[in-house]
Amino acid sequence: MKHGSLSRKKEFAIHIVFWLIWSYYGFLVIGEHGLQIGSPSLFIITGYILYFVLFYCNYLWVLPRVFQPFKWQKALLGFLLLFVLFSGLRYLTEQVITVYLFGLRNYPPGTNIGYYLYDNLYYSSQPLILSSVLWSVIYLIRTLEYNAFIIEENKNTEIKFLKAQINPHFVFNTLNNIYSMVYFKSEKSLPAIEKLSEIMRFTTYESQRERIKIADEINYIKAYIELEQLRHEETDFVDFSLAMESEFLEIPPYILSPLVENALKHGIVSKASPVTIVLQTEPHRLHFKVENEIGYQKKDKLGGIGLNNLERRLDIYFPGKHDLFLKTENGRFTAILTIELK
Repeated sequence: MKHGSLSRKKEFAIHIVFWLIWSYYGFLVIGEHGLQIGSPSLFIITGYILYFVLFYCNYLWVLPRVFQPFKWQKALLGFLLLFVLFSGLRYLTEQVITVYLFGLRNYPPGTNIGYYLYDNLYYSSQPLILSSVLWSVIYLIRTLEYNAFIIEENKNTEIKFLKAQINPHFVFNTLNNIYSMVYFKSEKSLPAIEKLSEIMRFTTYESQRERIKIADEINYIKAYIELEQLRHEETDFVDFSLAMESEFLEIPPYILSPLVENALKHGIVSKASPVTIVLQTEPHRLHFKVENEIGYQKKDKLGGIGLNNLERRLDIYFPGKHDLFLKTENGRFTAILTIELK
């Protein structure tokens, strides 16, 4: 909590400003010629010195211990000890040392101990209250920063975990496909391995980035489609339509591809009923639609982690700025993703 934006230097600067404001009200007085510095007496000076000592004893010693964790018993004990310290130091300074050096004492001889403690309770309360308020404000700022840091770290950790799920899931499906090609001695097996190598270069390097160009995601999707076409007798079973204002629009990796992967895994692959993909982009808005005829015989024995993974990452990357609509109707599955990119 000491390494956020409120550094020790900034905390020191806050204290300087605090004491300047305090000095303004403590030393400046309104006279005949406007504001002027007052002429403090000996006991006002000693009082200010003790004020300063009590302020930082509370700020540096008591309060950090009271809040680890906070307990009223520790707070009351700390304030009581500081009161005793202040009263003792004030007696030593103003009833012993000043008498010895200047022949002056603040309280007349024979002052009642009850009155002395009551009077010091009044004078000690101000530095205790002000130091507690200042410390609490700085502590609150650092706590809020620390909580924001923890939330961000948790998000980053979850994003890394979700990304780690994507690659093994994709590799598992693709290797199964290539295994089938090799088993049946298909001529497409070597091109499929080459295409997989090309795709894995993308997943190895681009997936580690926070944002990528949308053109890179599209190229990845096209490579994935080509890899799928290699293991089917029939090709051209995907109708991919693009309407983009800019290829340099940036998005997180694997935001679009899970919908395509889901359609090709669970949909019927044929020219008669192609998988339709429509991507439209505006300067600050993305619209992505994937539609396929459902192949009920094609079930993923491991369960589909792709869409659940995607939904969670959308919640993290675009909270309140996205809409993922999934619909099954008349034997067709439709996924529509809209993202506000502002």
